Amino acid sequence: MPLRKKVRPSSASGKLETSTISSILNDLRESTAATDPLFQRAQTSLGGCRLQAVSPVSIGSFSVAQEEIQQLPEWLMKELLKGQQRSHSIGLMENILESESVHHRLDSSRSQWKGKIEQQVTLEQLQKLHAAFQDLEINGQRSLDVENFKRTLKKCMGSQNASDEKIEKLFMKIDYSATGRIHWHDFCTYMQLEYAEQDGSSARLKEVTFSLPATILEIPYGEPMLRMCSLSDSTLITAREDGHISFWSPQLKLKRSKMVFEKTHKKSKWLMDFTVMTPYNKLILGTGDRELQLYESSNFEPYLQISGLEAIPLNVDYCYTDHDECMILYGDDQGCVNILLLCSVGEVLRTWKKLPKLENLPNISLENATLSPNVTYIRWKVHGDWVTQLNYYDSIKAVISASSHESTALVIGCVVGATNVEQQMKEMKAHRKDSKTKKAQANLGAPSHRAEGDQIVFRIHKGVKSFAFNKKNNLIVTGGMDRIVRMWNPYMPGRPTGMLRSHMAPVFYVHISEEDKIFSMSTDNTIKIWDVEDQTCLFTACSKNTGIKGEINACHYIPGTRLLCVATDILAVLHLRLRLPPDPLIVTSHKKPVLCCKFNRVFRHVVSCSEGSVVKVWDFDSGKPLFEFGNAHGGSAITCLTFDPSGRRLVTGGRDGCLKIWNYNNGHCLHTLKREDKCDEVCDCTYVEVNRNKYIIGVGWDRKINMFYDSTENFHHFQKPQTHWQDDINQGHKEDILCIAQCPPTLLATSSYDGEIIVWNMISGHICHKFHIPIAAASVSTKNVDASVSRVIFLKTRAVKFELAAAILISNGPQGHLHFWSVFTGNPLIASFTPSRGKSLISSIAVTADDSYLYAADEDGYVYIHDIKDYALQDPEQEAPKYVNHWRAHLNLVLSLEVIDEENVLLSCSIDRTVRLWSLEGEYIGTFGQAECWEIFTPSSWKHPMVPYEILIDPQSMPIHPVLDNKSSDLQIPDQDKRTHDPSTPKGCGGKDPI
Repeated sequence: MPLRKKVRPSSASGKLETSTISSILNDLRESTAATDPLFQRAQTSLGGCRLQAVSPVSIGSFSVAQEEIQQLPEWLMKELLKGQQRSHSIGLMENILESESVHHRLDSSRSQWKGKIEQQVTLEQLQKLHAAFQDLEINGQRSLDVENFKRTLKKCMGSQNASDEKIEKLFMKIDYSATGRIHWHDFCTYMQLEYAEQDGSSARLKEVTFSLPATILEIPYGEPMLRMCSLSDSTLITAREDGHISFWSPQLKLKRSKMVFEKTHKKSKWLMDFTVMTPYNKLILGTGDRELQLYESSNFEPYLQISGLEAIPLNVDYCYTDHDECMILYGDDQGCVNILLLCSVGEVLRTWKKLPKLENLPNISLENATLSPNVTYIRWKVHGDWVTQLNYYDSIKAVISASSHESTALVIGCVVGATNVEQQMKEMKAHRKDSKTKKAQANLGAPSHRAEGDQIVFRIHKGVKSFAFNKKNNLIVTGGMDRIVRMWNPYMPGRPTGMLRSHMAPVFYVHISEEDKIFSMSTDNTIKIWDVEDQTCLFTACSKNTGIKGEINACHYIPGTRLLCVATDILAVLHLRLRLPPDPLIVTSHKKPVLCCKFNRVFRHVVSCSEGSVVKVWDFDSGKPLFEFGNAHGGSAITCLTFDPSGRRLVTGGRDGCLKIWNYNNGHCLHTLKREDKCDEVCDCTYVEVNRNKYIIGVGWDRKINMFYDSTENFHHFQKPQTHWQDDINQGHKEDILCIAQCPPTLLATSSYDGEIIVWNMISGHICHKFHIPIAAASVSTKNVDASVSRVIFLKTRAVKFELAAAILISNGPQGHLHFWSVFTGNPLIASFTPSRGKSLISSIAVTADDSYLYAADEDGYVYIHDIKDYALQDPEQEAPKYVNHWRAHLNLVLSLEVIDEENVLLSCSIDRTVRLWSLEGEYIGTFGQAECWEIFTPSSWKHPMVPYEILIDPQSMPIHPVLDNKSSDLQIPDQDKRTHDPSTPKGCGGKDPI
């Protein structure tokens, strides 16, 4: 039922960013379309973006012969090289579910699923098409009709790849105004806009956000937080500059905390960095006194220290390399990478633990430590400035280090001085005893330089502050002072494979998650999430959104709990929210409630619109998703839709008070229709023809009938309504108009929230009749009675016959009633009955083309069928029409029903977020969005006799057994003896109940 102003649900949805566009379509069309109004409007609607190359099988997967490569222009070569460097996003909705779909082996008697022809265009074919259009222009023919377009496309693509039916449909999609001719720039505009919207669709599928605002944990005042890391059980460890170490549970409850540096009369120690030494349960701390100190992680008891380091250890890392072998690394303030290789680690640590203590810690100098046969010390001079980050990755057997020095901003280097690390390690173990003293003397002098072949050096503007490495994607991500997040192939230091821009401050932290998402945080506390595959920004939150204030000191992502921890003068925690994997048992068509849907007979599409302002296009014959575009009404809910007579343009109305006209096949908004200075919700719309003039009519909360003249010659994007009818101004509705229905050639009916129905003459604009919904006496005394009429439909076959006494209008009403009205008699209300077994309000009505059968859906999701062929033809009816069948189609309010007579199918949608198809007798065909495809003409491919899982398990679907209820059983499954088996019943109205 209609939602009133004071209880309207919010449906804000932020606009997703569009990916960078490939130059191909733009460059090919600019020469012919620069001054075209349609082209300029398309560019405006994209906001000046450029279209991204899309996935294989689409126009982004251009195949070029080897001999043609040398002839390609430079810009095109760049696009092709870009395509080789990274994998592209899912560009076409047809392929989204392909990897997880379980396809039926279907009988392709009438309509087997085949991809759209625009999917199959290669670069070579696109160039041929461009040349063909240019030749036509030289010959004075600037556009093509459908026959010439078919011949040209077949010539360029091959007749086996381009059937007449496919080409005709493509022509109609491009020729949305039905002029019968298209230009080259029309073709390019259609392709560009379609793929731009498909990028947005792909981004919506990969939706990921942080819950906002952040959870703020107040921490005791003290020195700044220096570093954070986590254990395998998601325990978070934090460290302050003064040596205050804290352990936090996965729920971020403080487990234990201690100041590990003991205060003495000497100057205080400062912590530079720390890491965890697993599996030895030790903490390794690097101090400003050039020491590496080890503490027990369980109780923070001091264990030992290595003193006399060559420089201050700014970054510390650890790796367990083999059984009882490990590596301790640190980067220092002299730009050196220092590596300690330890064998027989347990024995070495126990030996050092017995040494004399210095400041309450067993102490050994680095020089003495390297004399041990189980210790190897290596020091590489790598950077021209101090080391900002350092990590060893066992998967590539290499150390990656970074600095602010541009020429050595990022370096991937081997551990020891040989490319073959394993062989060198074996040689070192074999000769360690004989050469240990010499190695120590050599290493503790000036640092060595790696050979050119032993390291890969990345030159990056303004250096690197933070980096992350991901072996699965073979990817390095860097961030630094120039505010750009760069993506690198580890073996291609010459240029990045991607540059992610939009940070407005230096990038402080980057991380690559297991879900193939890049997290980046800048010094202004702005957090972003990027998609690795598409290189697009999926989420942005600034300090105002997150609530994170102050100077950022440390940042760490915990994979196990999907928490991003940020330390300023407080500890802030952001919870990652991923798009949940679909439940195989529960299928939804939209993420938000579906408010309207309609069948397009021209393209055999089903178009559905949601409260989230998303328009989705589905293939009727198979149920596959074809296309979608979001933010259609600026985030406002889409409440109604209709098509123009050609079926090529879609009209939508929304809560933003606008009607919009779309080429829905590529998401291009052609016109916006709106009353000046009015933004009242549009509740319903329709398309009418009056005296050969075409109008779009919208009704809603402004209580007026707004008629907009529709002309393909009007190039103004925004249009105002025509002058209102005088009767509408003086005698029209006094409350919000909820519904509109037309009966060609002259009748129009509107209904309002106060229960008033007005029948209009569209030619004169005069009122033919006014009806008022009858309200039961018991309800009149009740305050705030809902008398609204949200659905009216005409019985058009009766109106054409001009049967004066017959009811030609049906409306819903309060208390679950349906009312039958005669327009031309003194007593208009001929019949009234309640279809719903539970007396629920009827929310949607539909009739067959011959007006023989009525389908009514209620707010509990049930659909009821009644035979009205001979009902309310002359005399007032006291009984309900003949009952045929009923079943439960949805869990909640059904907002749209449409009988598709030519296919014997019923289309329904509901606020339970589903759009479904049924046979006319109630057999379940499927839900749009399910993994398995159906073949509409092959009943064996339908879901029947199954029912939607959520309906099956819902308590309200359960029948009441007569033994438990002495009254007549109100079963969802009607008794067989109560079924109507009429020989005259058309196909679909007398079979078995599916539930």
